[in-house]
Amino acid sequence: VKHTRSFLLGSYEVTQDQYRRVMGENPSEYRGLQNPVERVSWDDAVEFCHKLSELPEEKAAGNVYRLPTEAEWEYACRAGTETEYCFGSDISQLGDYAWSSGNSGDQPHPVGQKKPNAWGMYDMHGNVSEWCQDWHGQYASGLVVDPKGPTTGEYRVTRGGSWCLDGVYCRSAARLRYDSSFACAWSGFRVVLEQTGK
Repeated sequence: VKHTRSFLLGSYEVTQDQYRRVMGENPSEYRGLQNPVERVSWDDAVEFCHKLSELPEEKAAGNVYRLPTEAEWEYACRAGTETEYCFGSDISQLGDYAWSSGNSGDQPHPVGQKKPNAWGMYDMHGNVSEWCQDWHGQYASGLVVDPKGPTTGEYRVTRGGSWCLDGVYCRSAARLRYDSSFACAWSGFRVVLEQTGK
């Protein structure tokens, strides 16, 4: 995968406080203002991005928010690495970087409590699984430039493991798929900011 355009990805998963301020509600099962919002579907996450982009101060600044593509998400998660995790391939170190089934106590936790990757991204390997923009499908073979995934499909992609998944599902390349209306206590998201220069 080759990226030709720069992008800004949130250092943290969208919190319940942020979601409530934009959407006027908090659908989460495990409440905590600094916990990642969960029980949000892909449709909910896209609507959040739309409403955030329409706020007067964001429009005035030329800011447009969206979900990351799967390729953008993995690029940011890896932070220049080619190993199974951003910190290497030793799964015994996962607890330093992520909330997964091995250390979460069966619940999500406030964002940013674990170590970030080399690019300052927190919770990329766990806490809540994160929706991506793409339809689920087979990867293209050969070199691809700024891929956006299949143009149609049945399911949307989530990345990043979660508080209830084993470490093998928290790898940089791990991916799951769900219907766009599916929402559960382990699904959340982070956003990409595009600056249009208005």
